Amino acid sequence: MTGSMVDSDVWIRRYHPPASGGPERIPLVCFPHAGGSAGYFYGLSRRLSPAVEVLAVQYPGRQDRLAEAPVEDVRELAARIVAALEPWAGRRPAYFGHSMGALVAFEAARLSEPAVLFASARRAPSIQRAETFHLLDDDALIAETRRLSGVSAELFAEPGMRELVLPPLRADYRALAGYRPSPDAVVGAPVEVLLGDRDPRVTEEEARAWEPHTTGEFACTVFPGGDHFYLADRTDELATLITRRLARLPR
Repeated sequence: MTGSMVDSDVWIRRYHPPASGGPERIPLVCFPHAGGSAGYFYGLSRRLSPAVEVLAVQYPGRQDRLAEAPVEDVRELAARIVAALEPWAGRRPAYFGHSMGALVAFEAARLSEPAVLFASARRAPSIQRAETFHLLDDDALIAETRRLSGVSAELFAEPGMRELVLPPLRADYRALAGYRPSPDAVVGAPVEVLLGDRDPRVTEEEARAWEPHTTGEFACTVFPGGDHFYLADRTDELATLITRRLARLPR
């Protein structure tokens, strides 16, 4: 697959692009969670600007890409995103993946050379357990989504909203269910793992198990009081951590 076969504007959202003629900024590619969209990273993009340019990935099957079929294979999704990132490849962007997005970013990092991989709210690829959320009925899947993210019941009260949200969410969970990484898969990029200490999906031990998956530096940051979506109320802390880490990268 070549970059010419993928329209970068379809895949990548730039909410705070650099001013024309301004200094070159470090790109941070953000990979959303299951059922998530590029817009989830708008607040982080605003907070990081102008020091860091966020390139938020928009998966098929949601929002303005609703007419497209979701990609139900983590590696295929990663390969398409890497192709879409070709215009920025020479600047060696950093990757930030949240939850499912951490695995997509990991597979993308195996195909490319990011400056650093931030793996957020996801257990290490080598830690496997049954992923069966795609098998839940609609009500149970909604209940699980609300439990993780605190989304209000009103969001799913309208049948039209359920029809928009549930198909890509279920497709993403199906992709996770079929993901079988090699236990010894590694990337050369440094890996920084981030999680909330109240995450019901990931323990600190499971997060630290990312360390054998890199031949570079490893670090793990735990946000006290943070849940699976700690980003929502820890945006400033997260942005500070990312900015400081990227400032250490060689230019």
